[in-house]
Amino acid sequence: MIPALSTRSCFNLVRQQSLRALLFTDTDFIYILEEIEMSKAYSIAVIPGDGTGPEVVRESIKVLDAASRRFGFKLNYTTYDFGGDRYLRTGEVLPESALDDLRGHDAILLGAIGHPDVKPGILEKGILLRIRFELDQYINLRPVKLYPGVDCPLKDKGPDDIDFVVVRENTEGLYVGGGAFLRKGTPNEVAIQESVNTRHGVERCIRYAFDYCRKRNREKTLTLCGKTNVLTYAWDLWQRTFKEVAGEYTDIKTEYAHVDAITMWFVKNPEWFDVIVTDNMFGDIITDLGAMIQGGMGIAAGGNINPEGVSMFEPIGGSAPKYTGQNVINPLAAICAGGMLLDYLGEETAADTIERAVMEVTGKHLKSLAAGRMGYSTTEVGDMVANFVATL
Repeated sequence: MIPALSTRSCFNLVRQQSLRALLFTDTDFIYILEEIEMSKAYSIAVIPGDGTGPEVVRESIKVLDAASRRFGFKLNYTTYDFGGDRYLRTGEVLPESALDDLRGHDAILLGAIGHPDVKPGILEKGILLRIRFELDQYINLRPVKLYPGVDCPLKDKGPDDIDFVVVRENTEGLYVGGGAFLRKGTPNEVAIQESVNTRHGVERCIRYAFDYCRKRNREKTLTLCGKTNVLTYAWDLWQRTFKEVAGEYTDIKTEYAHVDAITMWFVKNPEWFDVIVTDNMFGDIITDLGAMIQGGMGIAAGGNINPEGVSMFEPIGGSAPKYTGQNVINPLAAICAGGMLLDYLGEETAADTIERAVMEVTGKHLKSLAAGRMGYSTTEVGDMVANFVATL
């Protein structure tokens, strides 16, 4: 028997599920709503940022729009001018309303933060870290995947060997900013930097990693990366939590490796890894090594994830100010970040199509991933990917 639904409930179901036809009952009759076109729409905050950030974001949006047209959803963009130019003009890093404004969106697309005329740390802490911390983006998700046609610095390693993901805790550890100076500026100065790790923060990161490993369904192996032999307080907590949570995921194989060993195996045997989970500092370091073995910063993308809130996606490379305005910077990392954004929103087919389009471009068209040596301009690379998204 078909359950009775109000007309409003039916239209809500159509809106939420993008159904083209729906059966429902009202008293003794069955009605059919046919061909109702109510496409899904997402609100995207865009922070182009500094240097070449606006250039790569432009190409990412070009590709996102191609995907939205093909797969029948709508992306509504709101652009924010947070970055070095705004800071130099107004003295303000983030306006009072910024975080509340960002919370009102479904996701955030970030270009790059970093200005040569602004002291290092001001923008990074005031924008990047503040957004991550205050929007509780407690997961940094970093796929490390070597695409066809991309030069790898590792001898005899190809796309089949480099395909893993690093899950990095993103709001605790050494990055909370805890510490102090004693007798600063004297020969007896003491500098203290505190690593803060909570059971709550560690466990939710580890659980996310187990769930992600299960969903990825590749090797179903999760490796904890730490330093239990030296950092005996923080990593005792991490290891105990890892073992306890692992008991709930009997289908996932678990391993442990010291962070220094991880760096060695990334270079010698990257094919050993499926999903890696680690803390904020170690994650920051090993993902840059990961970027290099996947071909460089021009292809590396990442997500700052709050599974219950608003997440932010970005290319891993910096603002590259020396290339600003030359139309030579590689936009593929920003385009891949856009693909991650769509996957997070549940548009998995569109996200997969963007990745396949990028692989088509790297495998058959680009001469190099390096700025100015791609064989095409920034705009032309974006056009190519968008065209493949529309036709693959």
